[in-house]
Amino acid sequence: MKITALEPKVIWQHFDAINAIPRASNREEQIIDYMISFGKSLGLKTFVDATGNVIIKKPGTHGKEDHKTVVLQGHLDMVHQKEVTSNFDFATEGIQMYVDGDWVKAKETTLGADNGIGVAAIMSVLSSKDMEHPPVEALFTIDEEKGMTGAMALTKNQLTGEILLNLDSEEDDIITIGCAGGVDVEIKGSYDIKLLDAKEYELFEIQLNGLTGGHSGVDIHLNRANAILVLVECLKELTSKFDCRLHSMNVGTLTNVIPRNGTMVIAIREDKLSALPHGFQSIQSKLQKKYEGTDPKLSITSEVTENATGVLDVQTQKSVIDAILNLPNGVFSWTQGVEGLVQTSNNIAIAKIGEGQVFFACHSRSSVDSERDMLVKLIRDSFSFAKVNEVGPYPGWEPKPDSPLLEIAQKCYEEINEFPPKVESIHAGLECGIIAGVYPKMQMISFGPNILGAHSPEERVQLSSVQKFWKFLNKLLQTIE
Repeated sequence: MKITALEPKVIWQHFDAINAIPRASNREEQIIDYMISFGKSLGLKTFVDATGNVIIKKPGTHGKEDHKTVVLQGHLDMVHQKEVTSNFDFATEGIQMYVDGDWVKAKETTLGADNGIGVAAIMSVLSSKDMEHPPVEALFTIDEEKGMTGAMALTKNQLTGEILLNLDSEEDDIITIGCAGGVDVEIKGSYDIKLLDAKEYELFEIQLNGLTGGHSGVDIHLNRANAILVLVECLKELTSKFDCRLHSMNVGTLTNVIPRNGTMVIAIREDKLSALPHGFQSIQSKLQKKYEGTDPKLSITSEVTENATGVLDVQTQKSVIDAILNLPNGVFSWTQGVEGLVQTSNNIAIAKIGEGQVFFACHSRSSVDSERDMLVKLIRDSFSFAKVNEVGPYPGWEPKPDSPLLEIAQKCYEEINEFPPKVESIHAGLECGIIAGVYPKMQMISFGPNILGAHSPEERVQLSSVQKFWKFLNKLLQTIE
């Protein structure tokens, strides 16, 4: 079935259009141009600021011209991730979507439902000719997935709305009213390359594939394997059994993604090679057993690679292993009094080692600033041999459970679904906290359809949930006065 034939057709047609356009974080030029043309084609006031955020304004429909202006907000960028075996080129190809029962999925890549469905819903409001709504300011931000620089660049004179509906949530029975803040932590160091005698060593490339991965906020509590930790665990075992030396490591691309695969190149002495197959099989079995509940497809393979003699010195290799294995990863603490809500977490996201340079990156999240600072200090202490910097910190979004907007939203939801929504804060980062800093009087909620597997090639969005989400958005816009 064609995506554009799904209901509601208007959303899927817009989603299909934007999914044909490459829109990675920091590379949104094409989607920005498309949105500007889209707004102008409707005869609506359309603006783009110096950062690349696009704002499109539409008057209220008959009888609602003087109602409170509503800001509909979503982000234009998406996470580009694909299966290791895929030849898909995000820079030139549109996402290849297909329908599987009640779900829309992508072939071997992320789908872009995060936040493409929210963007498509806003576009549907803007292009509608028959739905009732108050004055609308559509805010399409850039770079949400990587640095939230679009939201951070907003100024107080760009929007006039008193209400903001963020359409970047991923569970259709929840209205979100708060979220954690976060920061990227970058670790940079250098080492003296140790040259080995190529006649005495054989080089092997270790390839790790098949991990589940996921969103470093939404999925962090699920204890899924982290590719960096798995490879470093493997390195530690190989070092203790075979005195192996690390040549290089390459894992991860984005800090808000739990890394799913990676490689490292190691050197093994020729006199140890006969015992390597059995030893490696033992390590592989041990790791597969450890993660069988969360990552049943975990696969570690090795193959001889070209000779290269430059490796880390013994002390640097030990320091890297100790630092990574001592580093907090996953849930650091839970929110007291709120069952199941993570308070503070850390995702070890990127590891690049080679040619005398060491680079690691983490994403640390917390709803408590002092605890986030504590976590960053632990990272800094673990990497005493390197330089540690905080990059792009963003604030959390403080919940306001007594908001009049929330009361309206709860009533609308229950009228449509005949049961009340859950009202929650989440551990993932949303742009609402940043926007609230610029517009402190603006009332805000976030909601969206069911999206699973965000930030991984397993990403999918539920058809029936999109229909439910669209009805709720319509009802809410009709009700807000």
